[in-house]
Amino acid sequence: MPQEIKPYDQQAEKGDQVRTMFDRIALRYDLLNHLLSMGVDRSWRRRTVQRVKAVVGEDTEGGLWAKENGLSPKILDVATGTGDLALMLARAIPEARITGVDLSSGMLKIATRKVACGNLGGRIALCKADVTALPFSDGGFDAVTVAFGVRNFEQIGAGLAEMARVLRPDGKLYVLEFSMPANKVIGSLYAFYFRKMLPWIGGVISGERQAYRYLQRSVEAFPYGDRFERMLLDAGFSQAGQARWTSGLVTLYTATK
Repeated sequence: MPQEIKPYDQQAEKGDQVRTMFDRIALRYDLLNHLLSMGVDRSWRRRTVQRVKAVVGEDTEGGLWAKENGLSPKILDVATGTGDLALMLARAIPEARITGVDLSSGMLKIATRKVACGNLGGRIALCKADVTALPFSDGGFDAVTVAFGVRNFEQIGAGLAEMARVLRPDGKLYVLEFSMPANKVIGSLYAFYFRKMLPWIGGVISGERQAYRYLQRSVEAFPYGDRFERMLLDAGFSQAGQARWTSGLVTLYTATK
């Protein structure tokens, strides 16, 4: 079992703490994401969107399945946060309908404003929900995406199983998550930045240094690589794979129901 890391109190429920943490940092979340990653987080999301589009776009097998059945491809974005990935998906795949879910009301308020500013209210629906109890029927989505959210799940295995439940047969899961670089030099620099610089910068700007200490600790504790692939298979997916980007700073995991 992966080590459970919590934002504030090791004795309290993780889900409640994660919700509180993101409510507190919501106003500075986008700024810090782009600043702390030096803008590379945008390119990671764009690459993820291209992978999704290659499967559910209207000219692909998955997209044609939906079209032949008189449907628009349906994509669920779990831990949608302020909606960055959901917005990218909606713009890149105009025929798709996107549903974004998150635990944090504060994050969803910002996502709602961004969706309205982009005139995408008719194609992106947002709701507050826990990944371990998604309010959707079995097999209702063609694809599920999660960007930098799985390590925040209170029960990772239960969350993965629930995402498998709401996928249709042959539906795809895409999990974008931080990982630790294999290269020792890059890994040492990365560890120094994550352990020393990131909590300090994040704390100064957000006023929530503890939240950014949690980020560092949760990344290091995450069961990345082959261990996470095994968790995907244990959760009911028939296939799983991974692609490491930016010298292994992040990994995109893909799985098929």
